[in-house]
Amino acid sequence: MTRKQKKNLIRILIASGLLVILHFVPDLGIIRFFLYLIPYLIVGGDILKKAAKGIWNRQPFDECLLMAIATIGAMAIALYSNGDYTEGIAVMLFYQIGEWFQSYAVGKSRRNIAALMDIRPDNARVLEDGQMRDTDPDEVATGSIIVVEPGEKIPIDGVVIKGRSSVDTAALTGESMPRDVAENDEVISGCVNLRGELQIRTTKEFGESTVSKVLELVENASSRKSSSENFITKFARVYTPVVVGLALLLAILPPLGNMVIFHGNPEFGKWIYRGLTFLVISCPCALVISIPLTFFAGLGAASKEGVLIKGSNYLEAMSKVRILVFDKTGTLTKGVFSVAGIYPVAAGGEKSSDGKAAEDRAAKEELLELAAMAECASTHPIAKSLRSAYGKEIDRSLVDDITEISGFGVSALIRGKRVLAGNDKLMKKEQISYENAGAEQIGTIVHVAKEGVYLGYVVIADTLREGSKEAIASLHAMGIEKTVMLTGDEETVAKSIAEQVGITEYAAKLLPGDKVEKVEAMLSEKRPDRILAFAGDGINDAPVLARADIGIAMGAMGSDAAIEAADVVLMDDDPKGIAAAIRISKRCMKIVYENIWFAIGIKVLCLILGAVGIANMWLAIFADVGVMILCVLNAIRILLKRKKQPANIPCRQNDLMQEEAA
Repeated sequence: MTRKQKKNLIRILIASGLLVILHFVPDLGIIRFFLYLIPYLIVGGDILKKAAKGIWNRQPFDECLLMAIATIGAMAIALYSNGDYTEGIAVMLFYQIGEWFQSYAVGKSRRNIAALMDIRPDNARVLEDGQMRDTDPDEVATGSIIVVEPGEKIPIDGVVIKGRSSVDTAALTGESMPRDVAENDEVISGCVNLRGELQIRTTKEFGESTVSKVLELVENASSRKSSSENFITKFARVYTPVVVGLALLLAILPPLGNMVIFHGNPEFGKWIYRGLTFLVISCPCALVISIPLTFFAGLGAASKEGVLIKGSNYLEAMSKVRILVFDKTGTLTKGVFSVAGIYPVAAGGEKSSDGKAAEDRAAKEELLELAAMAECASTHPIAKSLRSAYGKEIDRSLVDDITEISGFGVSALIRGKRVLAGNDKLMKKEQISYENAGAEQIGTIVHVAKEGVYLGYVVIADTLREGSKEAIASLHAMGIEKTVMLTGDEETVAKSIAEQVGITEYAAKLLPGDKVEKVEAMLSEKRPDRILAFAGDGINDAPVLARADIGIAMGAMGSDAAIEAADVVLMDDDPKGIAAAIRISKRCMKIVYENIWFAIGIKVLCLILGAVGIANMWLAIFADVGVMILCVLNAIRILLKRKKQPANIPCRQNDLMQEEAA
């Protein structure tokens, strides 16, 4: 409980205690009024201030004005008729109780995101000329060496240059298992160093580091309101002045009509009381408070599942997802490649015979060496796997004029010879005959040619994510009509992965532009109320993520561009997070509609009863504050869902998450 919550709770308890004591105090005339004024001001002073501030700023029509008018009027009527002051005080008291429940619910939801907000480091320890100095992370330049002791947060993304340790990534990814790091391993800001001292060379400025991007996402999430929240905001702006006018007419017209037309007793006191009751009943607190709270609670519940949603609008849209399109590499698969086979071809075009073992071994070594050298400047997982399989230090002076051909491969001058390494489209583009080499292989094929002569191919295999099959099954079970996989890989690889995970449709051999065209076609064919979501991780996926109705990025392995373009980020790269986000959004929207219909239904019924004189101030209190409390309690049900148990899988991360409230 926060200090503010404790303070408000103390005010509520003091006011309640004074009301109980004053109930046994005998009637002392005007003194009784001033005695009751004490608990009224204790519990309602801040509401009166807010109402006065709204009038001063020419924005008077909100729930604070309604509460102020109704309670001041109720206290005035009680003074005039020597009546019951507890009604007016009770309105304020129960309103504050409702506000306290709301504050508690918001705090509970905020604590679910608190781990993200706590990841910002206070300082960085920079090593310069053998001396260490503490400085603000914002002032650390790229390429600086920072020292992180056990128990400290890593302040800036970088590469370990000295030391071995384990780092806790739970605050960022929800992953329970620490990750072991050693020299040359990449580490991300926001993680906690658990064991040994680490010296890290920074690769980014603090503003571009993981921790800054995550905090930026969390802080900006509340600015993106759902259509339901926008409707409630607009509704309250129109609704409030209308009900104030109706309450005024109810207090004035009937007594005037009774006096002028029927020449009877106007009974102004009775009708003013009804007007005040009408005002209290009409307060839109239940809607104004519970609807945004429901979305905020939903965002908090999603964060517990390792899913960062960038705004309430995206949370609402997730409930309408009917088509889910997936990238393959790094999304359904781990994106951790390894060389599965090397197949050189003899100069005459025939495969090397088994009888020439030494010659065959030399041909394999040359093929792998050329592929690794051609890919020496690339950060793509396939390139990393080639260099890893080669296992030797690459002499960059032997490699020149490296040109990456997006969607095809790479071209480079190696020892003065033009070498091409890429897919079959690159071979066709350069008119190099490869005779469908590798067509029977399951995996990514990297063809290699030198000076226009085909040398052979290397098979790169990817591994399926443990949660992919379960995620697809869960999505189909919850009503996803179609799952599609788009990939630049060969047909055989795409078909194999689709069959393994249960994807209903797939398309292979796609360039980044082709993926956009496929998504465009699906968007044009779907119904407007059917949302299409795309999940991907790579920089080539950024255009598709931006074009889809909902873009979902892999937060741990994903590229900066993909995460910036996405609307939802899976912090632990687990595809099951997509199913969790959809489940939470559906539950969230169900609660939103429950609260809307319940609040409006009770309001309409009680307004009718209040207008005809059946409802008194106590029923008005229930219609306003009681309904609000019930709606708030209903809203926080979404937070009662137990947090999933994180998978015990080591969390490999490269460029983590960069890019959900109150």
